[in-house]
Parts: sequence; C-alpha cells; structure tokens
Amino acid sequence: MKIDSVDLFYLRMPEVLDIGDGSQDGLVFRVRAGNFEGWGEAVASPLTSIASWIAPMSHSGCHPVIDSVLGEELNSPSDIERIARKVKEISFYGIIQSDLTFSGVEIALWDLLGRAKEVPVYQLLGYKKAEPKLPYASVLFGDTPEETRKKAVAMRDSGFSAIKFGWGPYGHVSVEVDAAHVLAAREGIGSDAYLMVDAGTVFDEDLDAASTRLKDLADAKVTWFEEPVSAAAVSLYKKLSLINPSVRLAGGEGAHNAFQAEDLIANGGIGYIQIDTGYIGGIAPAFRVANFAKEHGVQFVNHTFTSHSALSASMQPYAGMKDSHFAEYPMEPKQLCIDLNDTKIMPDADGMISVPERPGIGIPFSIPAIKKYLVDVEIVVNKKILYRTPDTKVLDN
Repeated sequence: MKIDSVDLFYLRMPEVLDIGDGSQDGLVFRVRAGNFEGWGEAVASPLTSIASWIAPMSHSGCHPVIDSVLGEELNSPSDIERIARKVKEISFYGIIQSDLTFSGVEIALWDLLGRAKEVPVYQLLGYKKAEPKLPYASVLFGDTPEETRKKAVAMRDSGFSAIKFGWGPYGHVSVEVDAAHVLAAREGIGSDAYLMVDAGTVFDEDLDAASTRLKDLADAKVTWFEEPVSAAAVSLYKKLSLINPSVRLAGGEGAHNAFQAEDLIANGGIGYIQIDTGYIGGIAPAFRVANFAKEHGVQFVNHTFTSHSALSASMQPYAGMKDSHFAEYPMEPKQLCIDLNDTKIMPDADGMISVPERPGIGIPFSIPAIKKYLVDVEIVVNKKILYRTPDTKVLDN
C-alpha cells in the first residue's frame, strides 16, 4: 500500500482556559492507504504541529514532516520504522518539533496497519496476549485539603483502588499545606489503596524544596512521587532518589524521544517510567522504552490525560508485559475528549482494564464530535495556501 493522504483536524473547546489541562484542544490525524485508514493523536500545540507538517523547507535538515510520509509504502512495521528514520534525518526536532507532530501520524500508521492485517497493534509488536492493567484514576488536587479528601472518597467509591493526585496547589503554598493535601488524599482512599502524587515539575531545579516533601510522602505510603523536578534534570532525580529511597520516583512524560527516556531510566534512579505515545514519537519508540525499562528493573507506565483512543494507543507498547501493571486512566478531561470516542475502555468486574481486542488501536473516533469541535484554519505563504482545514465532507467518505 502507498500512503495516499493525511488529513489533520484541529479540535478545540469553545473556551480554552489558562490552566494546566491539555484536554481542551487537540490535533487528530487520519491516514489513508489503499482501502484502509488509521487515526492518531499528537500531544502538542495544534497550530505548531500543523506548521511542522507543512512548513516550507528552509534547509536540508528542516523539511516539513509531510515530506517523509506522503507516498511512502506501508505494508509492515518495518515501513513505519523506515518512515520514522526519514523524519529524523530531514526534519530536525529542535527546529520544527517533528517528534511531536510525527507522534500522531505514527499512531495512525499503526492503527491503519492493524486494521489492514485485522489484528490489534499489540500483536504487531510481537505480544501474544494482552495483560490486564490496574487503572489509576488521575485527578487534580482540590483547592483545599477537604476538597482533596472529598475527591479521594469519590474516586474510591467509583471503584478505583489506585488514585493519583497532582498539580493544583501542590508545591505553591508550603510544605505544611502539601502535607495536608497528601494526608487528606490518603484518608479519603483508605490505607489499602495505591496513592500516587504528581508534582508536575513544580520544584524545577530546587532539590531542597522537593526533598522537604519526602517525609510526608513516605508517611502517607505513596507508591510514587511523579515529576518533582524538571523533566530533563536527570542528575537531580538521582540525588532525590537517594535521600529517601522508600519514596520511589516517576517521570518521563516529557521525553520526546527514546534516548531521553532511557537516560532517565539508566541514570535517574527512578522506579517508574511514564511515556506518552502522543509525545515521544509514537508507539514504536514507546515500545523500545518499555523493553529498556524491563531490562533495568523499572516499571513502564502509560501517560495519557485526554481521550480513550489516546488511552488505547498509550497501552499498546506494554500491553503484553505482566510486571508493568499500572495504567493511567483519565478521569477529568474536558467534554471534547469525552465526546471524541463513543467506545470507551472500561474497568472489568475485577477493576482491571485491557487494550481492545479489535484491529488497530481498537477505539474508533466519533465523526460528529470531530465536526462539532473542528477549528477553521488556513495557512497562506506568498499567496499560496499550504494548509486549509479539511472540508467536513471528507469525513463522510
């Protein structure tokens, strides 16, 4: 098959707020080859990624990502690998953020290939069986400890035995306030549930500030302390991991290539590596990191906070791994991401989730939702239209 077309759909909530919530907009890709199509999403600024896709070449290392994709053969996983290499060779990440843009395309390529061969993506990766994962409800801290406690109770009452709290006021007021929130979360979910805390890199390069939180986290028996410092500060992760080894560290969602994630695994002293397929370059580099993590005794965890199609894509790289058994489960996305998929990945009677046993990613996109949230964009250079939002009629074909 040859890749005949790639359509980009910029979706956006009617109102986008200045808050740490990446589910307010998104960029969806549809790839067509022969009689098949595949869909994917990128975790990136939509307009920036559209520009990365079509921007005129400025030199030999700055081609638009489209130059590596359109017209290429797609018949096996090796073709996806070949296309990815071409992107790296002629579209340098540091100049046009190609890894982020290609993430959505790459996921769509795997989805298409799985549909064409009538198998789930995880089987294309070599897994024989998908292992169930324990979903952890991923929510924000409340504005007050009491609000955090109420959220914790609600999540536990919803059937979750693992809950992650993050962002919100954590790290912005005082050690005492942070401790109160963590204690409230623990009280709300009970002593027998898994509790994770996500600092969202709030302490940046301040190792002392991050380390002062460790005792309270240890007392609350947290499973991990996520992104306490800057995502690229590998040496700080290592130092922090040695201060109180009972508090395991997690990180990696900021890795936009496999090398960054592997560096954190090998040298950062972390216990959990969290990878977003919509950010790192897609499913293949995430699969590579999952295997590297296994070799180093580090658990692989998906990272996702948007749609259930993104959730399925994020689980494919480690679907067959027994030891890596946690899965992030978005609980508070904006309506856009709720509407994007009519089919959801739901916990079973035992509270576990698994990737769908359907071809490709296994979670179809809602065409009415894409039409509802679609943004009208036109990019013109020297009176030449380089990009125009696809006519909604193409969604009906």
